[in-house]
Amino acid sequence: MNAAKRAQIFARLQAANPAPRTELEYETPFQLLIAVLLSAQATDVGVNKATRKLFPVAPTPTAMLALGEEGLIDYIKTIGLFRTKAKNTIATCRILLEQHGGEVPQDREALEALPGVGRKTANVVLNTAFGEPTIAVDTHIFRIANRTRLAPGKTVLAVEEKLLKTTPPEYRLDAHHWLILHGRYVCKARKPECERCIIADLCEYPGKTCSEPAHF
Repeated sequence: MNAAKRAQIFARLQAANPAPRTELEYETPFQLLIAVLLSAQATDVGVNKATRKLFPVAPTPTAMLALGEEGLIDYIKTIGLFRTKAKNTIATCRILLEQHGGEVPQDREALEALPGVGRKTANVVLNTAFGEPTIAVDTHIFRIANRTRLAPGKTVLAVEEKLLKTTPPEYRLDAHHWLILHGRYVCKARKPECERCIIADLCEYPGKTCSEPAHF
């Protein structure tokens, strides 16, 4: 895919959604960090249902640490892998208090040192909480990047690096939100809804069922 086509893809996504946002609900960088940590192998809808009850009770690392693992489990037991996530969340709260003054660090290495926090979670926090132009590659973005040929790669890291290299700077801050939402609602895993796609004519997926862009 050439640079002009990539730029047009992002221009259309921006025109359709000028101010994209994560669908996770949060009020502070700490709450975003916990929500993203809880979202692994879970839906944003499921996480939001849990955190709507959890965050009013435990909005800070201190309050969440006071719950303890078992207390936290009561709030997140509807989410997959809840025991592991409870253990990691409590450990993360302790580290934030002991090493970072109770604040979420704006540093990739420090974020990835937190239990349960990998590169994707760190990218989401850096981008959404701190406004850094990172691109968090989840299953949706990995699929779209390869399917459309926007940034093909065999690994998540390869796709991330290619997106960072080829996405025009003016679109980099919001790129991961646009691509996630597009993958979640249009370019779906089992059956992409090409007739609803605003970039259908730019997509290089050989299996697409429509070559005309939907109205946007």
